[in-house]
Amino acid sequence: MDTNEVRPVRYAGFWMRFWAFLLDLIVVGSIERILINPLFRLLDTSLSEFNMFSPVSISSAVIFYLYFVLMTKFFNQTLGKMVFGLKVINLDQEKLTWGTVLFREWIGRFISATIFIGYITVAFLPKKQGLHDLFTDTTVIHTES
Repeated sequence: MDTNEVRPVRYAGFWMRFWAFLLDLIVVGSIERILINPLFRLLDTSLSEFNMFSPVSISSAVIFYLYFVLMTKFFNQTLGKMVFGLKVINLDQEKLTWGTVLFREWIGRFISATIFIGYITVAFLPKKQGLHDLFTDTTVIHTES
């Protein structure tokens, strides 16, 4: 095969992205249990308080967003996406900028999760984009054709 030959892009659908996200949630939960729980026990801080502004909730949110932002910026994929052979691309064929990644993974993901239909759109749009992808002109593709 000629190395200059352009391969067709295969957009990742709802279910592939869903399974990758579930795996990422397991990874994030593991990181929280390895880092946050021992630290809070050492500081004798409650791990069972579940209000939105409790130290454990804020720490968990920071770990969650840092994981998605840093993995997407530096690798164009999270561990879940790596396992399932997916990656995030910019539709303009440019490298993902900090602004794009921050908006997609932080603000866009928050909006998509708040308005659940934000994720469901992946199943119906031709480029398999969630609301957070539409905001940032990104999508998720299969790394191998």
